[in-house]
Amino acid sequence: QVQLVESGGGLVQAGGSLRLSCVAPGSIFSIYAMGWYRQAPGKQRELVAAISSGGGTKYADSVRGRFTISRDNAKNTAYLQMNTLTPADTAVYYCNADRTRWPPYGSWGQGTQVTVSS
Repeated sequence: QVQLVESGGGLVQAGGSLRLSCVAPGSIFSIYAMGWYRQAPGKQRELVAAISSGGGTKYADSVRGRFTISRDNAKNTAYLQMNTLTPADTAVYYCNADRTRWPPYGSWGQGTQVTVSS
């Protein structure tokens, strides 16, 4: 288990941008695959984007070209840059870290709310 702390959520108008951050303090961050999932009310949690320890990425079709996942191993932090947001992106976003599985499905953060108004 690794502790994860998310930040950066909030309320934004459609067409706007947000950047989510996920910090894993005290961990050997570089060996973990990192992922961002989201869960909207009444829907299942879904993978949004993931980045491997080597920098390979995976995106959901619904966000490809609008969202970018990245990582800064020196800061023990993963990011999700979200551009051209739509109301359909409204959800609680969760960070995930996993040493062995791809896409990652291990330790979870507490979640951060993203609300996109029309």
